[in-house]
Amino acid sequence: MDLEAYFTAEGDAFRVTREQASQFAKSVAGDFNPIHDPDARRFCVPGDLLFSLLLNRIGLSRQISVEFTGMVDEKHTLQLEHTDTDSQLVEGDKTFLTASHDTPLDASRDTIDALTTAYVSYSGQTFPHILVPLWREHGVMVNPARPMVMYRSMQLTLDRADATELSLTPRDSSLNVDGKKGAVTLAFNIVDGAGETVGHGEKHMLLSGLRAWEDDAVAGIIAEYESVKTAWQPA
Repeated sequence: MDLEAYFTAEGDAFRVTREQASQFAKSVAGDFNPIHDPDARRFCVPGDLLFSLLLNRIGLSRQISVEFTGMVDEKHTLQLEHTDTDSQLVEGDKTFLTASHDTPLDASRDTIDALTTAYVSYSGQTFPHILVPLWREHGVMVNPARPMVMYRSMQLTLDRADATELSLTPRDSSLNVDGKKGAVTLAFNIVDGAGETVGHGEKHMLLSGLRAWEDDAVAGIIAEYESVKTAWQPA
């Protein structure tokens, strides 16, 4: 993954343009959430891009937990503050991402790239493959006119970091509904090229504007998503 194409360095800091964010979401993650579109009214840089940039700078640890504490747009210029156990992406006194991590692993650049690529690619499968069955199970759906699905946090645990071919396989998924809000947990295993599990993790997402499930409305959301995905052409 050539991360250099998806951010603009400004000294020790960096920013992400709307076009860079959109290209990463669509071409790398396969994520067509409209919140990442260049012309989105409520635009947001993908959390997976911020996570990838973080790992590219701090490397891998046996355990890492990441929390997204603010929405990043093209106006923000971020800096990394880093210690042996904690990292933050900040702009002035505003923090947008916090990470805690423990034992550093002697991981090659190829292993870091393999993990970030596998994680980001897996995230792109969230809709419709994972979210829609959860909506159906709980009898809810997002607002078709304004689907709000936000990345909240994630955790990774690695048993070893010597593989250069990695993929993620689903383990468990759950949705907790509280009125018009929902909290999704996506659990997964990290598997090497020989099929051996070398770690595991979870991704947590927030849904808002939930309403009662409607077959036709959900089918329309999926159809619109697939139409946009099919019509998209990489720059």
